[in-house]
Amino acid sequence: MTSERTTKYTAAVAAYMQEVGHASNAQILAHLQRTYPDLTATTVHRITARMLERGDLSSAPTANDNAARFDSNTSPHDHFQCGCCGRLRDVTLPQDVFNAIQAKLGDCKISGRLIIQGACARCIKTKG
Repeated sequence: MTSERTTKYTAAVAAYMQEVGHASNAQILAHLQRTYPDLTATTVHRITARMLERGDLSSAPTANDNAARFDSNTSPHDHFQCGCCGRLRDVTLPQDVFNAIQAKLGDCKISGRLIIQGACARCIKTKG
């Protein structure tokens, strides 16, 4: 039996991810360096990789700049992604939506969760 390594940094990453839901390593680092100025990008990368491997985090759709992002919600779900700001929102689409899309695809098969793109309420409000 292997022991799970938990450091103050690991606990801080976990707490931050529970707070924000979705984040990249760069976002995690920028936030946590306010409290832990000596924290490095390498340490954050190792922590998120370990948490992903253990199932404490899941992969999220990439950011607008193609940076990998992580998701604190590890149960199967879909995402809404704002095409303006890149913000993610968890959504679980009903099975009949999957079925309707699958019917339109013919012999192609949906193999994973879906990402719906559009504009979030905040971007709609600010862009008028």
